[in-house]
Amino acid sequence: MALIEIRWHGRGGQGGVTSAELLAKAAHYDGYKGVQAFPYFGAERRGAPVKAFTRISDRDINVRSQIYTPDIVAVLDPTIIDLIDVTEGLKEDGKVIINTPKSASEIDLPRGHIYTYDGTGIALKHGLLVAGLPVVNTTMLGAFAKATGLVKIETVQKVIMEKWAGKIGEKNAAGAKEAYETCSD
Repeated sequence: MALIEIRWHGRGGQGGVTSAELLAKAAHYDGYKGVQAFPYFGAERRGAPVKAFTRISDRDINVRSQIYTPDIVAVLDPTIIDLIDVTEGLKEDGKVIINTPKSASEIDLPRGHIYTYDGTGIALKHGLLVAGLPVVNTTMLGAFAKATGLVKIETVQKVIMEKWAGKIGEKNAAGAKEAYETCSD
């Protein structure tokens, strides 16, 4: 397997940086030799657009730059699509996974194979809230596992339970599983 690069788009407070880190951990558990996860921060605050990055490879990873030509783009907040071109630099056969109640055929992007799932609805259903707002990072991990096949849903649930013990972890793991089951292209 070659190097796989993932760019995460979300808003401050939605858990995009945590998603990037948990995906790297899941990939490591699933046997990938090289994994990286890192945020891109400026003067962001809760609600402002943010980016994070994950790299996965079967070899050591030596590159340390931002990701400019991703294989996969994960969009935690669909309103960001109206602000920036989330597909900028996306490889020709790239995938875009979007948290939206819309079907993939309803999304108009300049490139990319589109997958959708209703992460916000799932987060609300499972009570995945911080300060009263739905947090969709763990649901995105479930959708990512389904859309890409790069990590197992069981491994995603394992890293979620390691991050948050007890009832919180169980709710997040259940949300990830539902996103896995409902993600479609």
